[in-house]
Amino acid sequence: MTDQRPPPAPPPMDAANPPGLPEPGAPRAAQAGQRLDAAAPVPPASRWSLRSLEFRAALLLILMAVLLGCSVLYLLWVRGAFEQTQRLYLTADDSDGVTVGMDMTFSGFPVGRVKRIELADQGQVRIQVDVPVKSARWLRVSSVFTLERGLVGAARLRAFTGILDDAPLPPDAERAVLRGDVSAEIPKMVADARDVLQNVNQLTAADSALSGALGEVRTFAQRLNSNKGGLMAAVTGNEADAQRVAQLIDHANQLVQNLDGVVRKADQQVLGKQGLVTDAQGAVRQLNALLQDARQTVAQVDAVLKEVQGVAGNAREATTHLGDLRADVDASLRKIDALITELNRKWPFAPKNKEVTLP
Repeated sequence: MTDQRPPPAPPPMDAANPPGLPEPGAPRAAQAGQRLDAAAPVPPASRWSLRSLEFRAALLLILMAVLLGCSVLYLLWVRGAFEQTQRLYLTADDSDGVTVGMDMTFSGFPVGRVKRIELADQGQVRIQVDVPVKSARWLRVSSVFTLERGLVGAARLRAFTGILDDAPLPPDAERAVLRGDVSAEIPKMVADARDVLQNVNQLTAADSALSGALGEVRTFAQRLNSNKGGLMAAVTGNEADAQRVAQLIDHANQLVQNLDGVVRKADQQVLGKQGLVTDAQGAVRQLNALLQDARQTVAQVDAVLKEVQGVAGNAREATTHLGDLRADVDASLRKIDALITELNRKWPFAPKNKEVTLP
C-alpha cells in the first residue's frame, strides 16, 4: 500500500515580509532535480564502449579527411591541373588589366588560362598562357590575339581565327597582342569635343556669319510685317519696285482673262455644234460609207476575176484538146500520104505526074 500522508502545511506568512513571486522556471527545475535524485546512479562506462566510441570518432575523422581530399582533387581537376596543356606566349606593351588566372576566350568559350606574367628583356610584358591540348585545335598560325578593355568591367583576352584550314599553332609559340582600350580614347574624344565647342562658339559669336544671316532674316521679317508693300516690298527692297511688281501682276491677270476668252471661242469653234469636230465626224462617216462601197465593189471585182479565171481554165483545157486533135489529123494525113505513095509505086496505077496535092 502506498503511503498516503497529508501534504505538509505551508509555513506561516509574515505580514511584514511577504514572499516574492516564484520564477517561471523554478517549479520545472525543482521537479527535474527531484527526478534526478530519485533516479538510480549511472554505472561507469565499460572498456568496450569506450573503444567503440573512439573507433567511431576516428572513422568520422578519416571520412572527413577523405571527403576534404576528394574535394581538393575535384577542384584541381575542374581547374585543369591534371589536363595536358601547351604553352603560348603573348607579348604586349602594358599588362594593365591582365591578371594570373584570367581566361583567354575563343568565340565566348575559354580555351586557355593565364599562368604567368613577366617582364621580358626588351621591356615588353610576356604573358604565359596554358592552352589545353583539346582546345589548341582552334588556334592556328594566322590567329590574332587581342586584349580589350572597356569603360566598365575587367579586361578580356580574346583569340580570333579566320581560316581554320591553316596549320595549327605550334607549342611555345610567341605572338603579339593587339590592345583595344576604350579609356585610351577618352583624351582624344575630349579634344574633339573641345574643338566642336570652339566651332559652336565661333558660330554663335556676334560677328559670325550665322549672326549676320539671322540679322538679315530679322530685317526681312520686319519688312514683311510693315504696311509699306508687304511681301513685295520685302522681296524687292523698296516700295516703287513693289508697285511695279503689282502692276505687272495686274497685267498678267488681264492677259489671263483675255486668254480665257480666246480659249472659250476656240472651244465653241472646235467643239461646238457646228465646229470643226462635228464636221470632221460627218466627213469620217461619209468616208466610212465610201469605204464600204469600195469594199463591195472590190468583192464584185473579185467575183468577176474568179469567173475570168474559170474561163481561162476552160480555154486552157480546150487548147490542150485541140493539140491532140491536130496530132490525130497529122497522123491521118501521114497515113493517107503513105497509101498514095504505095499506090503510085504499083503499076498501072502510077501517074505520070507524081505530085500529090494535099488539101
